[in-house]
Amino acid sequence: MRHLPSLAALRAFEAAARRQSFKLAAAELGVTPTAISHQVKLLETELGLRLFTRRPREVALTSEGRSLFLDLRRAFDAIADAIRARGGGERGGGERGGGERRQTATLAAPASFAARRIVPRVAAFRARCPGWELRLQICDDGADIGAGAADAAIGHSAGGDGAGLAALPLYVDRFAPVCSPRVDVRRPRHLATATLIHCASSPSWRRWLEQRGKGRLDPDAGLAFGDPDSAIRAAVAGRGVALASLTLAAPELESGALIQPFGPMLEGPRYDFVAPLGGEERPEVAVLRDWVVAEFADETAAFSAAAQKPKG
Repeated sequence: MRHLPSLAALRAFEAAARRQSFKLAAAELGVTPTAISHQVKLLETELGLRLFTRRPREVALTSEGRSLFLDLRRAFDAIADAIRARGGGERGGGERGGGERRQTATLAAPASFAARRIVPRVAAFRARCPGWELRLQICDDGADIGAGAADAAIGHSAGGDGAGLAALPLYVDRFAPVCSPRVDVRRPRHLATATLIHCASSPSWRRWLEQRGKGRLDPDAGLAFGDPDSAIRAAVAGRGVALASLTLAAPELESGALIQPFGPMLEGPRYDFVAPLGGEERPEVAVLRDWVVAEFADETAAFSAAAQKPKG
């Protein structure tokens, strides 16, 4: 009789090793980074091996971890091939109790967008699309769906002529100052004494100040974060004012955990729904497109209306 570790622990380790990140693995599997860390620790304890070297804000595979990852990836690939050969797998789905077959649609998206805007909507997908399962693929460096890793993607202006991709524009992202209502920032002049929160993927405070046209503040001072989630969490915690994506900060703005005290807003990149050119009517692509368009219809309309307002 085979003795195997927990499948959940193996899946968590494989995703974390492939992504080199507990956070990205958590977004892919629809769990929390703490859950990934817990499963990896269980696996390390059972094997008596250290699989990751943990550092602040990053993890790295040990030699034992890399060896296990390579073997495990081959084993998972073999399982996927066996299921696919029998009509299942990524394109065929599985079965529910009673023999009802479920198809799988795989959507690629950047980690922050997936965690903040897609994961909370998974239940809505299942309700709207009975018989389908939604699988998320984290894709931070462009919608690389040509190889078939995903059926479609949501990304920043990810489509393009000559790329073999068809892009359906959704809306243009916008960035604006946001802060906790506990922070005493109600007018732009209050920024002079506030802590500015910076994010590498957001427009700079210097650009915001240039668009505003006036103001007394040091646009380079403050706290810097490498990802939008950390910057938004810092703003919620009252650590300062973030120049944040209104798309990614929408949950906190809707709940009141953050406020947008003033403008101006800066135009950011456009979000597109992207699919392989010529495959737009495949069932997997069609179900994802129809759901995304319906799910983000209000947001798209709001951003379109904002774009049509006179500037100034």
